[in-house]
Amino acid sequence: MTDRTRPTGPGTEPAAGTEPATGTPPVAGTPPAAATDPAAGTPSQTLVSGTTRLYAVLGDPVGQVRSPGLLNPLFARLGIDAVLVPVHVRPDDLETVLRGLTRVGNLDGLFVTVPHKTAAARLADRRSPTVELTGSANALRPEPDGTWLADNFDGSGFVAGLVQAGHRPKGAKAALIGAGGAGSAIAAALLGAGVDRLTLTDPDTPRLTALADRLAAHWPGRVHAAARPPLSDCDIAVNATPLGLRPDDPLPFPPRQLPPGAVVADIIMKPHDTRLLREAAAHGLAVHHGHHMLAGQLDSYRAFFGLDRP
Repeated sequence: MTDRTRPTGPGTEPAAGTEPATGTPPVAGTPPAAATDPAAGTPSQTLVSGTTRLYAVLGDPVGQVRSPGLLNPLFARLGIDAVLVPVHVRPDDLETVLRGLTRVGNLDGLFVTVPHKTAAARLADRRSPTVELTGSANALRPEPDGTWLADNFDGSGFVAGLVQAGHRPKGAKAALIGAGGAGSAIAAALLGAGVDRLTLTDPDTPRLTALADRLAAHWPGRVHAAARPPLSDCDIAVNATPLGLRPDDPLPFPPRQLPPGAVVADIIMKPHDTRLLREAAAHGLAVHHGHHMLAGQLDSYRAFFGLDRP
């Protein structure tokens, strides 16, 4: 993916201007005015024009993605003439679509969601240390030399959201179900945040073993792979699988087996209250919703994509 040199980034676009008088076209090269929420009186989303920079989030499905609702208002608030759109890409088409998008001259970044995070990491020209460790990526940006750099903020965002909600991982015994793209990043971040023991579970045994081995090389004695999570002796249990996206999905684990005081976290963002979280709450357990992980990544995205540059 080395087919272009990065154009002027979104942070160098002029601030969103004032809507011209009716019938007067905007001056060429200036971004259009932002749409305004009448109730709040603040910009809700920048309107699209010929100068708009593009970002895309790739997934299969994409109906559940929440990043456009978080990033597009941010672009408007910062006066950045850019828009983030969802792109539905099936796994067999990912390489073709990804390589095609990197040829788009006004594309300044990509977000990646289920199930493409591992494949996106392999397709990137360069990988951050986090991506090298976890084998997954959720954000890619073009570099000045035309290459594309992959990074992953799922883990740091999850831990930030967990801490902000008052659930501190340091010294905890954690069970993580799902060793895929998001799960691998969350596993590394939980270990980095000081969990005393992390048990990983995934039906894909080779993937599970490979991740446990990579993590154990950095955090020896604290990582364990298991066919079933030790829920009865667990402080934090995390669902990092897609189970819960559909109403007829089975539970990723039975929350009733957790001890009182345990926290049940689900990274699924839509529906807001998954079946897992509803049943955990019914058993009197603390629950942690998926939107916290995305909100916890916002500052990292701003830094990675240079959204605060004047």
